[in-house]
Order: sequence, then C-alpha cells, then structure tokens
Amino acid sequence: MRRRTLARESALKILYQFDIIKRPIDKVIESYWNAEETKDQEIINYANLLAQGVLQNIQKLDQKISDYATNWQIKRMAIIDRNVMRIGLYELQHASDIPPKVAINEAVELAKKYGDFDSSKFVNGILDKIHKKEIAEPQN
Repeated sequence: MRRRTLARESALKILYQFDIIKRPIDKVIESYWNAEETKDQEIINYANLLAQGVLQNIQKLDQKISDYATNWQIKRMAIIDRNVMRIGLYELQHASDIPPKVAINEAVELAKKYGDFDSSKFVNGILDKIHKKEIAEPQN
C-alpha cells in the first residue's frame, strides 16, 4: 500500500481517537505512534500533518461540510464519516500537490474500509459537490 494512503488511515485513526477520548491532540498522536508498528517517517509526518491540519481548520471544514450535507448536522454524522470528509476536504483545500480526484477517491476508499455500507456514497457526494462548486470553478 502506498505511503500516503497509509498516512491517511493513520490520520483517520488519530482523529477518531481524538473525537472519542477528548485528550489534547499531541497526547493522542504520541499515544497512537507508541502503539503503532510503523516507523516510516514519511507516513508519520504526513499523518500528523493531516490530523493537526484538520484540527487547526476544524471549524471551517465542519462549516463547509455542513453547508453541503443537506439535512445533516456534523455532530450527528458518524465519527468515521465526518473525519474522512474532514481529511478529504483538508486535502482538497490545502494539498496542492494532490489532484482533487485523488483526494476524493482516497476519502471514498477510507469510507469503504472503515465506514458503514453507505458511507462511501455519502462521502463521495459531499466532497464531489464541494469540489465542483468551490474548487474546480474559480471563485468570485
């Protein structure tokens, strides 16, 4: 499996733990990597970048997701789904070296692997709408 894919999985696990146990992110990250077998610094660095980047931008990310998730409140979404979308949207907005289709596809694959039956469709629908309306088209 590719390193960035593994890093996204780790970032999702870190964000999931953060949502559940409500400890400071640096403690969650430290605890996570102490329990993980990987020592690949590229995976660790990108996972940490994603997790910290999501949390630094969480209000804006959540607002954007809420704007496009008709009839869904972010706090009522499954923890996996909302964190997958946060990671995907963060990459769409902040990772200029990752093509938008790759960011969306990676988020969909995470949702398929860790979410429930309809998670991938939900994630794809929201991220694709955001991409088409706000990222692919120049903003005024």
